[in-house]
Amino acid sequence: MKKTLTSSVAVAALCSSAAFAEDVTVFGPWLGPDQELVEAVLSDFAEKSGHNVSYVGSDSFEQQIVVDAEAGSAPNVAVFPQPGLASDMAARGFLTPLRDGTADWVRENYAAGQSWVDLGTYSGPDGSEDLYGFFYKVDVKSLVWYSPENFEDAGYEIPTTMEELKALTDQIVADGETPWCIGLGSGGATGWPATDWVEDMMLRTQPPEVYDQWVSNEIPFDDPRVVAAIEEFGAFARNDDYVAGGAGAVASTDFRDSPKGLFDAPPQCYMHRQASFIPAFFPEGTEVGLDADFFYFPAYEGKDLGAPVLGAGTLWAITNENEAAHDLIAYLQTPEAHEIWMANGGFLTPHKGVDLSKFSTEAAANMNQILLDATTFRFDASDLMPGGVGAGTFWTGMVDYSGGKDAATVASEIQSSWDALK
Repeated sequence: MKKTLTSSVAVAALCSSAAFAEDVTVFGPWLGPDQELVEAVLSDFAEKSGHNVSYVGSDSFEQQIVVDAEAGSAPNVAVFPQPGLASDMAARGFLTPLRDGTADWVRENYAAGQSWVDLGTYSGPDGSEDLYGFFYKVDVKSLVWYSPENFEDAGYEIPTTMEELKALTDQIVADGETPWCIGLGSGGATGWPATDWVEDMMLRTQPPEVYDQWVSNEIPFDDPRVVAAIEEFGAFARNDDYVAGGAGAVASTDFRDSPKGLFDAPPQCYMHRQASFIPAFFPEGTEVGLDADFFYFPAYEGKDLGAPVLGAGTLWAITNENEAAHDLIAYLQTPEAHEIWMANGGFLTPHKGVDLSKFSTEAAANMNQILLDATTFRFDASDLMPGGVGAGTFWTGMVDYSGGKDAATVASEIQSSWDALK
């Protein structure tokens, strides 16, 4: 908290005089309601700093920011949905390192702070590493959804370890019920939900350094540790007794339809592992915290790997430096910058200094607590891998594996596709 207060004082000093007001442009991926929410945050910054702030959103952000940077017309600050593109642009000299002390602030004030520093640190054009990205607005993927009423009726308790989760899975089967709903269908993106399972299992069976080596292909995709994580997913998804509709239905069930089995009477399943956005596909009128709730997808007690959390998020980087851009990054370190969006929903943060009572719902505060309890945070691996792998053969390989193909064979084929891209 001391660091947070110090940061707030620094921001006040930086932004106290409108005599130094500058224009600052922000370009990001948000449109519609999300654009209104980020503009509310930026409006508070403008009021406190005296700077003139404008935001532009685009559903083609990833393509347009590269075009603008190459043309010399980049905004002052860009909001990247994925670290990979920011890393590429830093290497090309299109990003400005954040001010000295920012990395120390993140380590001190963000839960699993070193993880966030690592995710925002890239090599510049000269090969030296600097902190270029400040993460703001995060999504959590390490969640299991369930119906509190169903759990209560059956006498089930929330598992707090992976060992307990597997025991509960077996107990539900012994009771003549089906524990899981799993669906991989997503049109041209079919298979991606399985990649999230595998990523979570990598974090629960291996140290974070191994996860990072997998993401960068320092260890091959068919390394035995990766194959073992795929098989951890298979222990759930390829067991006919464990999955609604049987293992054969996993690949063909649309991920948007998959959780609906939680709400059938009698229930078609008791648990569904999916990210924080999945309530958008629950039956109309479902109230999170009452009709549906969630718990942390737990870690193995016996592996001593802490409480890892898988997720995604946006990072803010300076793409056209001026003093106002640095002031904006400093402002994002204040609790108020987070609490404005928290109060309006759809926002999670690793900032330890925020007032959790400012969240729009108790369920949102509870979900954010999972983020604050994390000892390690890692970004979705498939989003960091080359597109041909992370949004290609990894997806299709998981469909093949769910259909019965051997995990080692699938992993070897994914690695071959990665080698072909080099």
